[in-house]
Amino acid sequence: MAQSTTLTVRLDAKLKNKLDKLANSSKRSKSFLAAEAIAGFLELNEWQIKETKEGIKEADSGDFATNAEVKKTFGKLTGNAR
Repeated sequence: MAQSTTLTVRLDAKLKNKLDKLANSSKRSKSFLAAEAIAGFLELNEWQIKETKEGIKEADSGDFATNAEVKKTFGKLTGNAR
């Protein structure tokens, strides 16, 4: 098992109440749920930072989508493919 450490977090009453309810209904500890939430938050933010840095690097090297590529992508997303 991985070594763990303790972290104290202040929550407002409404958020703590929601955490209590989720812990009870899911039969999980509040600590487990908080650790899962923090892990998910960190994973998402690490991904966003990595993708942003890669995008800046591509832009700095002049690697941009053409107008036709942008129109094609927006068409797929909006259902207005041309």
